[in-house]
Amino acid sequence: MGLWAEQVTPRLVAAGESERVRALRERACEGLRGEVVELGFGSGLNVGLYPGEVTRIIAVEPSDVAWDLGADRRARSPIPIVRGDLDGQALSLPDESADAVLSTLTLCTIPDLPQALAEARRVLRPGGRLHFLEHGLAPDEGVRRWQRRLEPFQMRAFDGCHLTRPIDRLVEESGLVLETVEREYASTAAVMCPFVYVYLGRARKP
Repeated sequence: MGLWAEQVTPRLVAAGESERVRALRERACEGLRGEVVELGFGSGLNVGLYPGEVTRIIAVEPSDVAWDLGADRRARSPIPIVRGDLDGQALSLPDESADAVLSTLTLCTIPDLPQALAEARRVLRPGGRLHFLEHGLAPDEGVRRWQRRLEPFQMRAFDGCHLTRPIDRLVEESGLVLETVEREYASTAAVMCPFVYVYLGRARKP
């Protein structure tokens, strides 16, 4: 990782987001229970939103800076949070060991997303669910053109963050069964960005 990705990007992400996205995060966390693997824990923006049925969060987070920025949030959490693997593409967890996997605004940055989704499917128990809140490819061609134009700059500014991934299709192709998915344009920061298209959903391991 370069200096920008290592030191600046985690602080930009931790700086805050819109109230609308905070509400979407809360909805993504609804229904979580038991042992939860959180991909891209970051500085812990979901802390405080986990339901009481969650017994432990296993945080997958590669950035030491982001992890340190979340120290206060983790200390206030009534639910135990432990740092697990650094890479969602290669989890060390046993097969069928997690009740749920949570990913919020993370799948955009993982280099080999199909591999990460395959790992999520592997560690889920049968009937376990992937809860996701992600941004990706918009339905309108005019917006898609702008997403394609802006993607190289987005990737440099936010450590490989893609704007054009079809999240719902990629989740389905992993072998998980989409149960619900909602889609809308939404801002991921305090300033509205018309090129951010959000997917909120759940997918079940058969």
